[in-house]
Amino acid sequence: MHSFLRNTAASILQEYQELQNLVIVLPNRRAGLFFTQHLGALIEKPTWMPEVKTIEDVFYQYAGQRPSDDLTLIFELYKVYQSLHPEPETFDRFYFWGEMILKDFNDLDQFMADAKKLYLHLSEIKELESDLSFLSNSQIELIRQFWNSFERQDRSHQEKFLKFWQMLSPIYQAYQASLEVSGLAYSGKLYRKVAQSLDEISKPEKHFIFIGFNAFTGTEEKLIRHFISEFGARIFWDIDGYYLDDANQESGLFFREYQKDKIFGPTFPKEIPTHIQDRKAKIHTYATPLKTNQANLVGSILEKGGQDENWEETVVILPDEQMLFPILHTLPGQIDKVNVTMGYPIKNAPVYAFLEAVLEMQRFIKVEEGKVLFYHQPVKNLLSSIYLKSENESFVAKTLADMQEKNQIYIPESTLHQGGALFQLIFQQLKSEILFPYLSVLMEQLAERLTDEPLQRSYLYQCFKQLNRLREIFEKQESTPVDREFFIRLFRQVFREVKLPFEGEPLQGLQVMGVLESRNLDFRRVIICNMNEDSFPPSAGLNSMIPFNIRKAFGLPVQEQNDAIYAYTFYRLLHSAEEVHMIYTTASDQGKAGEKSRYIQQMMVELGIEMKEEIVYVPIDLKNTDAISISKTPEVLNLLDRYVISAEGFAQTSFSPSALSVYLDCRLKFYLQYLASIQEKDEVKEEIDAAVFGNIAHYSMEFLYDGFRKRKNRDVLEKGDFEDLRKNWVFPSIELGVRKFYHLEENADTKLSGQMAIVRDVMQKYMVRLLEIDEEDAPFRLVSMEKAHKAQFEIKTLNGIKKISLKGFIDRVDEKEGTIRLIDYKSGGDKKVFSNVQSLFDREDKNRNKAAMQTMYYGLLYQAMHPENSKPLKPALFNFKEIFKEDFNPYLQQKEPRAMAVEVADYRHYQSEYESGLRTMLEEMYDPEVHFSQTDNLEKCKYCPYSEICGR
Repeated sequence: MHSFLRNTAASILQEYQELQNLVIVLPNRRAGLFFTQHLGALIEKPTWMPEVKTIEDVFYQYAGQRPSDDLTLIFELYKVYQSLHPEPETFDRFYFWGEMILKDFNDLDQFMADAKKLYLHLSEIKELESDLSFLSNSQIELIRQFWNSFERQDRSHQEKFLKFWQMLSPIYQAYQASLEVSGLAYSGKLYRKVAQSLDEISKPEKHFIFIGFNAFTGTEEKLIRHFISEFGARIFWDIDGYYLDDANQESGLFFREYQKDKIFGPTFPKEIPTHIQDRKAKIHTYATPLKTNQANLVGSILEKGGQDENWEETVVILPDEQMLFPILHTLPGQIDKVNVTMGYPIKNAPVYAFLEAVLEMQRFIKVEEGKVLFYHQPVKNLLSSIYLKSENESFVAKTLADMQEKNQIYIPESTLHQGGALFQLIFQQLKSEILFPYLSVLMEQLAERLTDEPLQRSYLYQCFKQLNRLREIFEKQESTPVDREFFIRLFRQVFREVKLPFEGEPLQGLQVMGVLESRNLDFRRVIICNMNEDSFPPSAGLNSMIPFNIRKAFGLPVQEQNDAIYAYTFYRLLHSAEEVHMIYTTASDQGKAGEKSRYIQQMMVELGIEMKEEIVYVPIDLKNTDAISISKTPEVLNLLDRYVISAEGFAQTSFSPSALSVYLDCRLKFYLQYLASIQEKDEVKEEIDAAVFGNIAHYSMEFLYDGFRKRKNRDVLEKGDFEDLRKNWVFPSIELGVRKFYHLEENADTKLSGQMAIVRDVMQKYMVRLLEIDEEDAPFRLVSMEKAHKAQFEIKTLNGIKKISLKGFIDRVDEKEGTIRLIDYKSGGDKKVFSNVQSLFDREDKNRNKAAMQTMYYGLLYQAMHPENSKPLKPALFNFKEIFKEDFNPYLQQKEPRAMAVEVADYRHYQSEYESGLRTMLEEMYDPEVHFSQTDNLEKCKYCPYSEICGR
């Protein structure tokens, strides 16, 4: 296999006997490692190796200094900005702009542009025209074009831009002076310093050889040109005729310019290699529907390699770093060594998400009467994390269950502290001055608990290191206060760019790397993921405060240069490749349709070699979901037998009226909810829905009347009793109802706020109205409140007679003028009219009255428990939506079509018919031939919690 670095090493070994007298300069350290490996393999006898450096090393050596970290530099820039701006923004808001300005200053120095002239306004263009020594007519025209178009912009936009633009030159000048005083520097400043003092550099003792460069910055070009012309340095170009000889090929843009140069030109080889055309690699392209499908495809491509495969000759290129872990998880078993040469963003790591969640929780803390309360959503997120679950799993489970059961919107600090030391550390209110030390301690505590998770500890270490650096900087800047909001924003912005560097043996195993890391390296098999436009090459757009025309006029890099660099990096991979696999996705991303990279299109047109394209399908069944029907197997029938009363007189459970109503609505829903026990997901509800309101109302009425009976020691309510009930006992009853619904202890705080306080006031009005209605009906005798009633009900099955257990809670039973009233409180607007008893069990009847079926069911239960009863049983519905009507009537009414409505005065008149309908329904339920099938009425599916299971 052809290898540029190996061939170059062989040439150097042949031409130079004393390797210790050489300095080999390469674009990056990785290329240096491979060069050293090749050179070592070619040397046949012991000898001193040459110095192998990167171009950065050369500049920093001559500058006598290395650059400071970006955070320190941006903070130094902010101090200069503060001194020049009359109303400077806070550091966290400046940070983004600071990054951009620093990058612009770096470009200015790397390409040796004159900042003072660059930041001139059109009004000062004459000053620019007076010195044409460094600008051509076309460059002057570019600047004119920008300012002419600028003058046509909206006046307010002009003023904002000019206000900032005119500050940049003073900021640049002041920043340079500030860095000189503080002894700090960014890389471009050091590069410029070296490039401007080349005449002061004495001839080096060793001979310099530059290898594999493509696009020089202005300073790099000046230094290398000086070393070639003055010190006789050599340069080896990593090029191919495919893009060098084609004037339209962007990947050869820089080489064609260098080839024309009087110093660089003679260094080009007389015969330009044509590896790409000669090799005619087998090129495969793959279209996948989703980004994640690529990982499986890469695994299947690699799986074709044998056990004796030389994996060092295979590379997987990842333009998108988020694909790293999916790729690593799908590698086949025969690959025992992998070298990853790319950083993975800390922001994608679970431990970073946890730390961010801890800080985010601070935003939603509430303090009431000296007690610290935490909002339920961030608490739930933190408790659900693996870090707290593994610390005290039983406590986490109990706390989450309590939050749900008690519907806790805010959770007290004292409750969360019961979990242990880590919980006490996490759930506390943080003051601004302890944010830095607090987060450091938290990271250390997490690291102690992650001894068996080296990757997680590595993430933590990078976070810890960056946090300490941030802390050191702020401790030196006493003038910049750090409040909580400032800290959280800064934390996110700074950690956004931090990456976890992977360690590995770079010369062994499968190579996984980013795009730019592949420079100068040769591989036999190349697999490139994300070969989509906007991914490889990356989308256009430079983050810069300097407009495009002005950047281009002053020789600063624009998108054209970026495109040329990425194009060269791509075609460079084809120099030695015998097998190329390029994968792109067809799914749209952020509103853009998935489009294959221009490089694939170019190769199809230009290379003239056969390219195989394969569309990788993920099987999708577009037909409607098959109907679901659960047959009554012995196992299913066993589940139904839980409702059957045994010979000993017991049943495991009983049918409620709600369960029977669900069965009539949808047999499958009944199976899922009551037999398979698949329950809806419970969540803490911040809004008080009808169900919550209704439940609290039930409990409140129960406490109101039970309290009356205990205080008065009697069951009969007279008209004179209601004034006292309305004035003195409604509010305490609601308090008790809230306690019962939210499972609060007797001495628990029931201070209500927000929606709950409004609901309490509304409920008070409803209860007062109910008391007014009851006062009109008084006197009456309370029989029971919220009491469970049971019945045994015989049905015929294939296995003989079975006794079915029925059960229900009747909200209220009272006796008025010799009639037993069975009262059901409803929070909705349930209708009281039904056509006939058969309609109550007719699942095809769209107007089936569920409430009437339920209150009739209470009649069945009451009569079964009191067979001696000879008094009329009168079902009634107190539905809250109607109780304020003047003509409110709580009693059921039967109304046949074209007939007068008849009030149901006694359930017993309907008993035979009702029991017949109920028996028919239950016998159908226990019939093995009738499956648990889906309803045909899709209206019932709209709000069904099981609709996703059904596919409806």
